[in-house]
This record gives sequence, C-alpha cells and structure tokens, in this order.
Amino acid sequence: MERQQDDPRSSKPTVGKLRPYLPRLLLWASVGLWAGPAEGQIALEKPPINYLKATATDAVAQLQKRIDAGEVELKHDAQHGYLKSVLEHLDVSTTSQTLVFSKTSFQVRHISPQTPRAVYFGDDTYVGWVQDGSLLEISVVDPNLVTNFYSLSQKKNDAPRFTRHTQQCLQCHRSRMTRGVPGHVVRSVYPGLDGIPIYSAGTYLSDHSSPLKERWGGWYVTGEHGGQRHLGNLLVGDPDNARRVDTDRGANLDDLSSLFDTTPYLTPHSDIVALMVLEHQVNMHNRIGRANFLARIALSDEQAMNRALDRPASSRAESTSQRINSAAKPVVEHLLFCQETELTAPIVGTSGFTQEFADRGPRDRRGRSLYELDLKRRLFKYPCSYLIYSEGFDSLPQLVQDQVYQKLWNVLTGLETGDDYNHLSSADRTAILEILRDTKRGLPDYWRSTINQTPTDGE
Repeated sequence: MERQQDDPRSSKPTVGKLRPYLPRLLLWASVGLWAGPAEGQIALEKPPINYLKATATDAVAQLQKRIDAGEVELKHDAQHGYLKSVLEHLDVSTTSQTLVFSKTSFQVRHISPQTPRAVYFGDDTYVGWVQDGSLLEISVVDPNLVTNFYSLSQKKNDAPRFTRHTQQCLQCHRSRMTRGVPGHVVRSVYPGLDGIPIYSAGTYLSDHSSPLKERWGGWYVTGEHGGQRHLGNLLVGDPDNARRVDTDRGANLDDLSSLFDTTPYLTPHSDIVALMVLEHQVNMHNRIGRANFLARIALSDEQAMNRALDRPASSRAESTSQRINSAAKPVVEHLLFCQETELTAPIVGTSGFTQEFADRGPRDRRGRSLYELDLKRRLFKYPCSYLIYSEGFDSLPQLVQDQVYQKLWNVLTGLETGDDYNHLSSADRTAILEILRDTKRGLPDYWRSTINQTPTDGE
C-alpha cells in the first residue's frame, strides 16, 4: 500500500523546484535527512543543551587531543587521503562499507552512479569518503550533545585538524526524520540515470520496520536475499514511470564491477547486512538522543518552576514524570525491534561484516551475544539492540534510564504484554533477560532478583 504524503517516509517535493538547489542538499538520501519541520522542535541553542557552545567530548574530539599531543600521527596516502588512518583510529572496519550513488551529499558534484560515496560506520561513528573529494565527512555520537559533525581536509598536512560544524550541518541533520535532534536517516529514492533523485516518485525513510521492497534506492547492494526484492543497484530511465522499475535487475548481486569501477574503493562491497544494521543503528541513536534532550529539558523546566513557586528543589511534578515516560517509550520500542519486518528468505552478505560484527560484543556465560545476527527471519538472533551498551545509552539522564529498565523488565518477565511485543517469544524474552544480566553493567538491583513469573508470548 502506498504511503500517504503527510508521512515523513514519503515526502514528495516538487522536482522542478529542487533541482537548482541540489548542491545544498546534504546527506538526506544517504546518512542524512531532508530539512523538513522538526519533530517536536527542541531548542538546541539554549540551556540546558547549549549545542552550539558546549565542549565536545566525543571520540573525534579525543582523537584530536591525541594528535595535538603528538601521541597519534594520521597517515596520508595519495588515493584515499586520511581515510584509512581515520578508520583505524576510530575503530571503524572496512567491512562496514556501503556505497550510495544518489546525488545527495555535501560533495555532490563528485558523486554519481560511476563514483558512489562510501560510508563506513562503527557503533558510534560514521565516516564518508568521496572520490576526489576535498574532505572526509565524519559524524560521531557525543554523550551530551547526541551527535557532532566534523570534516577533515584531505590535503596532506603536518598538523591535520578536524573541524566541528554546527549550524551548517543542522540545516539538514536536524528534522522530524531525525526526531528533532542532531542525527541521521537512511533514505531510499528513485534515482535517475544521472543519480539525481526523482522526487515526484516519492522517497522512503528506512529502518528495521521497512519492507525490503522500499529500501536502498540510490544505494549499491551486494549480497543474497532470495526472492525478496529491493530498490538498490537500479537507475530509472523513465522518470514518469519510476515506480515501475524492474527490481529483478538489481537483485542478488555479489559483484558490482559491471555497474562501475570498484577498484578505487577500500573493498568492492556494499554489504546488504551492513546496510540493514546501519538502518537500525541510526534510528536507535536518534531515539536515544531525543530521549536525552527531552529529559534534560523537562528537568530544567521543573527546576525553574520549583524556584518560581518556592518549592523544594527535589519536588517532582506529575507532568515531569509523564514527559520522562514519553521520552523513554520510543527507546524501548526500538531496543526490542517492535514492528520489525519479517524476512521471507535468508540474507547473506559479501564483505565479512556479518562475522566481524557478531564477534564485537560481550557474551554471557552461555556464549550468547546481542551482536549475533539471525538473517533468516529477522535481523538479530536476540531482538534487543546492542546499542544498550553504548555510551549514548549510558549517558541518558538517570530518570530516563530508570524508566527504560523498568519497562524492559516488565516486558521481558511477562508483566507487560500486548500487541507491540507479540513478536517476542518466551524463549526470546528469557534469552535477552539472561544476556543482559550477564553483560550489561549498571542494571537496577531488581534485575538480579528471582523471576516469579515465567515470560509469556504476549498472548
């Protein structure tokens, strides 16, 4: 069924109006966003957020300090500039490489179906590289500022320096599709022969709930997916009939060399499994970030109200509790993969990402990990996001964490049931609970108690 136009997944800007402004459309079809109205506009420039003025403490800021202190030297090469060295020092694997060829990035004039943009990612970091581009583009999770955006000149320099960007990047990296906070989206478009999106055909915002048939338009995709179809690897020759594109032509490709020259890239892959993990990850980061900001603002508002009414500083208004609960709920839903699209055939990647990713995470006493992938009927073997281990999650205000943990406990122990959680079997709930008990630091004490109620299937 076609999505409605007022749904952010299928906004349809007029192509005639947008073509002259293409160089200014930053990252919205790839790891980016369309600069539409923000979801529940958040005042980032004011206390308690102070996004523009606050000091960054993220991994890039820490790397810059080490460079300045002479502890780290970024290595440069003629073909990739600082790319390899930056990936190494930010602990980002080349197996995560995904390639996007739609003309939808800051360095748009260098991007085409013949010269796609490469995106690499780790749990908290994203790096973009463009052939002959003058800059590396980096974004990274910050425990207090949610996401920071940087560039690094590709010109060899004895003292390379990451430049943090705020207002310029927020023009595109903050919208209703990033849930109103600095963040990202993975966007699917119908690309013309030149890579320019055919906006009149519609676009899709991708996450783990999206049908595969709507994903990856404007991206290259390597890997097997059986009879399932997607929009990757395709160019649209007839703009008036873009939705009638033959998706069989882009299906189950293990080799992209017939579509463009892959030799300039660090790998020849744009791994389907990496794309699926990327989609989940950016949306999880956005939800964690929004919960962080909303809770801090709610608590700041309450402090101001307590002072104005001469109430004790510890006074807690019911409205504040409601705001905290509202911020926590979307985090729990995404952590537990609510509304995930069921796979109808196995997914097999090509780059080695699947095994490398699975080897990252902590394991419980039975050897199980939230990083283990399923890829037969769903993305993960144990449907609870690995980003529960992230610094972003651990930096959530304590009241939000308390609500997230309480709701997780209620769902995993069967105290809370309902349609939202019917996808979790009794075995799923028990396994997730046991894995978290063994591997997640900072759990509330009641998580260690004996479970008196056997988890149900939500029926």
